[in-house]
Amino acid sequence: MAAERQLYGWLGQNAPQLAHAMSIQQMRKQRLQFMRQHPDIAHDLTRVRLQTLEQLMADYGYPRSKAQQGLKVFRHARNQVALWDDVLPVLDYLRQRYRLVSITNGNVQLEHTPLQGYFHLSLSAEDVGAAKPDPALFHSVAQWSGLPYAQMLHVGDDWERDVLPAKRLGMSTAWVHRKAVSPAETGGADLCLFNLRPLRIYL
Repeated sequence: MAAERQLYGWLGQNAPQLAHAMSIQQMRKQRLQFMRQHPDIAHDLTRVRLQTLEQLMADYGYPRSKAQQGLKVFRHARNQVALWDDVLPVLDYLRQRYRLVSITNGNVQLEHTPLQGYFHLSLSAEDVGAAKPDPALFHSVAQWSGLPYAQMLHVGDDWERDVLPAKRLGMSTAWVHRKAVSPAETGGADLCLFNLRPLRIYL
């Protein structure tokens, strides 16, 4: 949302007719509609954002090239992430003992965030042509590592897109749920964590 607001502020200065006519929510609906109409590229959030912004620029009388400038503004803001206090100490501990891979459906650029250097490999849905829960990202990790799924642990915060597809492949799973949940809500994940610190004990 912070990145969305940053882009919207930029549009107010550089494409005021567009910003006046379209709210953040309306632009989000436009992107979702575009993704439904173009399922072949819906996994590539950067391309989706660029093409929908290009169309809006054209619709309101601005050069389509302005969309590239807007995308740069958004991606810069998107990379300004704030990490939970437990993240870097735990990643530092694990990186010295295991091969760490980050996989994401999103388009944050890890090399421009505080997470730079903590992972041995980083993959996005854009890289492999499909978004979780499609197993393509997991398959790419297995191919890169040469390990069977049974020797992998997937740590994620989304039940549908992280835990379930990893379990189907035979991976161990850790569901990071930073709000308290009842035992029934853990749904069979091997670990249900309120923060990452227990990984230094379990692994």
